[in-house]
Amino acid sequence: MNFILKVLITGVIAYLLQGILSGVHFKDMKTAALFALVLALLNAVVKPILVILTIPVTMITLGLFLLVINALMVMLAESFFNGAQVDGFWWALAFSILLSIGSSILYSLLGGGSKN
Repeated sequence: MNFILKVLITGVIAYLLQGILSGVHFKDMKTAALFALVLALLNAVVKPILVILTIPVTMITLGLFLLVINALMVMLAESFFNGAQVDGFWWALAFSILLSIGSSILYSLLGGGSKN
């Protein structure tokens, strides 16, 4: 149940972020929710492999390279949809940072962080 809640929250935040970031576009809320689902699956499967492969670069940059990996995950998820568009790497980076912050705040406000 927590996974579904996290995906829905991520979809809502992603859809709302298109109003803040002019380089991010979603056709509708359904596309944003599917985008969030694909992003969650990519983060579960592809991201750990990329993190392991880039450990030396991540250590040299003191962990900042993980932001690049997050942006790449956003760009990869975007490539699966016709109704989702991110206009470039820098928009994907800004989107991934704001998406992480926004979904963390909203998830904690909705009580998702409790272990009941």
